Amino acid sequence: SFNAPDPIAMNDLRAAAVQFQHQPGDKPANLKIVREYTAKAAAQGVNLIVFPEMCVTGYWHLRDLPRADLETLAEPIPDGETTQALLDLTKEHELSVGAGLIERGGDGRLFNSYVVAMPDGRTACHRKLHCFINEHMSSGDDYTVFDLPDGTRAGILICYDCNLGENVRITALKGAEVLLAPHQTGGCNTPSSRCMGVIDVNLWENREVDSDAIEAEFKGPKGREWLLKWMPARAHDNGIYIIFSNGVGRDDNEVRTGNSMILDPYGDVLAETWKAGNDMVVADLKAETRHMCTGVRWIRSRRPGLYEPIATPTGKEKDIRTVRFSREDS
Repeated sequence: SFNAPDPIAMNDLRAAAVQFQHQPGDKPANLKIVREYTAKAAAQGVNLIVFPEMCVTGYWHLRDLPRADLETLAEPIPDGETTQALLDLTKEHELSVGAGLIERGGDGRLFNSYVVAMPDGRTACHRKLHCFINEHMSSGDDYTVFDLPDGTRAGILICYDCNLGENVRITALKGAEVLLAPHQTGGCNTPSSRCMGVIDVNLWENREVDSDAIEAEFKGPKGREWLLKWMPARAHDNGIYIIFSNGVGRDDNEVRTGNSMILDPYGDVLAETWKAGNDMVVADLKAETRHMCTGVRWIRSRRPGLYEPIATPTGKEKDIRTVRFSREDS
């Protein structure tokens, strides 16, 4: 069911978005970084910290793994070791923590999932709707909107989920005031000619000697410029805050661009980084900013009776793996 957005329902919230270079398959090492940044965020009075997609397990190397290796990395949610570790962390620091990993569902299916652990003992979990990383992993079928401990309504969409405007709009219609947007993106080998594209891994490996060269790539069309083509529109049109957390650095044979940022409901960037390394940005999400903002008012002006074609198949739909990697123009 949909709930009409209430522009004054949310509470002020201090949020953090973290970017870090994960170690492929090394969950203890990656959780160590999660712990370190959570402690730093708590020291700054943060209420919600958002880490990247698949940051616990690693990401791009998963595309080549057989199912048995994926099973070794996978865990149930919320009873798995990682979720329980996150819950312990939230209680220690009194803030909510979100992180990505491979979930083993009760039916044995594997998902690219994102779990938010909260200090009151609750968890929320989103299964990526458009999963293409490995043929042995399934896409989720549900939108995820939940209450943070202070009552603010939050939603989760993972990486490619955010690219489709319908997903963000439905999440907003379900009442989300803040969108957690964990990614592993930028620097991707893509058929598009005007955005992203591969970054020379040598620029990353040489970052301590020449940080300007790699950061120029992060700021350009392979990173920040691409993000700013669409992400502000998602925030503005839906009247929501967006907390964008991304991987950074070499991810197997590609380089993630970081650019973690927090946007307000007008699409303005409140905080961002283009550092060629692990980093965290913090911003205050003010309830007052949503009051009568453009997106909230536009949603209230909708005429749903006109929108049936949006949910009607055109016959041109393709499997996400085909769309993601195809070089066809049609």
